[in-house]
Amino acid sequence: MSSAKSDQLLEILRDGGLTTLPAPVQLASGQWSRYFIDGKEALAAGADLRLAAEAIWERVAEAGVRFDAVGGLTLGADALAAAIALVSETNWFIVRKAPKGRGTDRRIEGARIGDGDHVLLVDDVVTTGGSILQAFDVVQATGAEVVAAVTLADRGDDAAREFAQRSVPYFPMATYHDLGIPRVGEEQAAATAG
Repeated sequence: MSSAKSDQLLEILRDGGLTTLPAPVQLASGQWSRYFIDGKEALAAGADLRLAAEAIWERVAEAGVRFDAVGGLTLGADALAAAIALVSETNWFIVRKAPKGRGTDRRIEGARIGDGDHVLLVDDVVTTGGSILQAFDVVQATGAEVVAAVTLADRGDDAAREFAQRSVPYFPMATYHDLGIPRVGEEQAAATAG
């Protein structure tokens, strides 16, 4: 599903977030790629972050998704969660990678979520979905319901499959197809075969 804002977001990601490197670098998933997508850099301008938040909110609203809180695993979800909360007038939260070990020792900061809350999970870039799925597990443990998941860019097919198995609607705003790059794994397979 395309809209003017989604199309603009794709251009912002292509122009400001996608870099072709001379040599492959290791991604958070452990895989290697010459194509690096930096969602944080792409959305560093306030106007671009606002546009991304509006495009995401528009996409999930058109799908009939309603949520009380939006968040995900730090650091990929931080700016997106706050911006989406602003445009949707909902609450935001951030999932720590590990408990802080002092103070309240909470894993989730920002809005307190739990039974009866409907949550939109967000992340900037996914390859296998490890970070957003980690956030999913932490949110589910609170009793809150994950009603949908959104990513700025999806470099593979694993996250879509995982969310389908969990019966959670999944909305990548851009895929590797949209960005004109190979799916992570295809690039390595081609290099090994060649």
